[in-house]
Amino acid sequence: MARKAKGSDNNYVDRNAAYKRKHKATFLLNDKEMEAFEVYCKRYKVKNKARFMRESVMRVVMDQFMEDYPTLFEKKDLDRLRVEGGSKE
Repeated sequence: MARKAKGSDNNYVDRNAAYKRKHKATFLLNDKEMEAFEVYCKRYKVKNKARFMRESVMRVVMDQFMEDYPTLFEKKDLDRLRVEGGSKE
């Protein structure tokens, strides 16, 4: 029978500790924003509002990171490139 690697359980515990949420973030909404949020949650059956807000914020953050990620070419150079399909000259 194969032996279990030493310390394998420690990696699992460390990984879980890294993902544990320990930082609190709060923000305020005005009456119209809160009403819109409540209507949205009711219409789309959002059960976990904290999770929804956290995922929404992180989606915007990650999208911005992906947009800002350095590329081989400058944005203006990429915008100038055009892919012409179908015609061979």
